[in-house]
Amino acid sequence: MNVRDRLSAGRSAALKVAPLALLMLAASPAQAQREDQGLQLGCANDYFRLCAGVDPNSDDAERCMNRNRKRLSPECRAAIGDYDRRTGSKSMPDN
Repeated sequence: MNVRDRLSAGRSAALKVAPLALLMLAASPAQAQREDQGLQLGCANDYFRLCAGVDPNSDDAERCMNRNRKRLSPECRAAIGDYDRRTGSKSMPDN
């Protein structure tokens, strides 16, 4: 393989990886939360009780849970606290 072929192969590989890297950079904290199994298990009942008509994979689901944060079950609050400790984040506002 000559130098030109190696450069072309390197560019081709970089172009294949670039979309994946951009997707990873674009993933929001809210998306990470929606994919967290602990939050899914701990808050599923609250989601269905409080936000049943909202797409669970949308930002509207996060807004709905935030709006209803005072009505969340102890199990969901514990799951949120555990998620925050594991990730060093603050998932829900205090007020």
